[in-house]
Amino acid sequence: MQKFTFILGLLAAGVPALLGQDLPPFTDRNCRTDAYPPQASDAAPKFVFNMDLDPKDRWTELVQPKSANISFLIDDIKSLVGLLLGKKLTSEVINDLFGPVVTSLPDPYDRELQGIAEATGIPIGEIVMMNIFYEIESFCTAVVAQDMKGDIYHARNMDFGQFIGWDVKTDQWIITERLRPLVTNVEYQKGGKVVARAVHFAGYAGILTGLKPGVVSLNINSRHKLKDIGFLGFIEWILGDRKAYWTGFALRDAILMATDFNSTVEHLSTVDTMVPSYLTVGGVNPGEGAVITKAKGNTSDAIRRINADQGKWFVVQTNYDSWKNPPFYDDRRDPAIKCMKNMTQANVSSKSFYNVLSTKPVLNMLSLFTALMHVREGTLDTYIRHCPQPCYPW
Repeated sequence: MQKFTFILGLLAAGVPALLGQDLPPFTDRNCRTDAYPPQASDAAPKFVFNMDLDPKDRWTELVQPKSANISFLIDDIKSLVGLLLGKKLTSEVINDLFGPVVTSLPDPYDRELQGIAEATGIPIGEIVMMNIFYEIESFCTAVVAQDMKGDIYHARNMDFGQFIGWDVKTDQWIITERLRPLVTNVEYQKGGKVVARAVHFAGYAGILTGLKPGVVSLNINSRHKLKDIGFLGFIEWILGDRKAYWTGFALRDAILMATDFNSTVEHLSTVDTMVPSYLTVGGVNPGEGAVITKAKGNTSDAIRRINADQGKWFVVQTNYDSWKNPPFYDDRRDPAIKCMKNMTQANVSSKSFYNVLSTKPVLNMLSLFTALMHVREGTLDTYIRHCPQPCYPW
């Protein structure tokens, strides 16, 4: 049955993809201007992450009630990996492979993952595998822009779950369905004060989207490079080459330690990470918006910055190098750029960003949530997304 749903997923995705992305009604001919405001019920639930607690206890209140959802997700990941390897993966095999990895993680992540395992009753190896899974592959769209007053806004769609099985009852990607109940807006507190905000999947300790109020905002998009396939970095880690950071942990550390935009961009462009990626960074001052095209390791291939004086008041990033054309079957970049230009700099706001990110195929069947960030105000608003049918598969 798993193979059948996997094949159905490929077929469901492949037919419209082969026809390209200018394919109404699967895509929108006109940019959305009426999607905002979202329903109040679409807002992601909130959780206070108390950094004064022992690391083993920090996630307990979030993950315990969601342990069944986390377990269902892990079962689907095991089925996928087993399908790709041609054999069934048992919990024992996964625990033997990934369990020892936790002791090699930097503090506090080792203790936090152990605490998640204890709170959910899920073997530590499976929790480690799930944390690796989030970092390897995702399809996303991010945008950072400067308004006419010089203020910076940052937003992203998180798209995840491609080619990992199709639910024939709901016409949805299976993993995408599994992930939506895990999306949580997390407020990091220390000494009773807010030090950061981030969007988390319950059970995942790294940060893929977040901000430090009044300082900086960050998000990561996957970068597709054949010579630096994402999972190779984790294989190297498991085999003992541990000089690189897990990207989600690197971003969490960067947010918590950030003092200003420029030093954060410099740090992220040189930090040694296990997977290639695109890192979108926002700040509080004019010109403080950038996308770092990150290679695997401690190098970057490019840094694109906002420069409103030269007419470059926004930067859009999907999952392909900016100097190359996106593939015809996955072009979210051009629709997003078109909608940003239609919006104009005079109308830059979280409301307008939500409309841009609600335009198909920028919004698609993989879209899990839209995050709207305003660093100066320290706000991060997250909304669960469902693309209404007919909708492009990614």
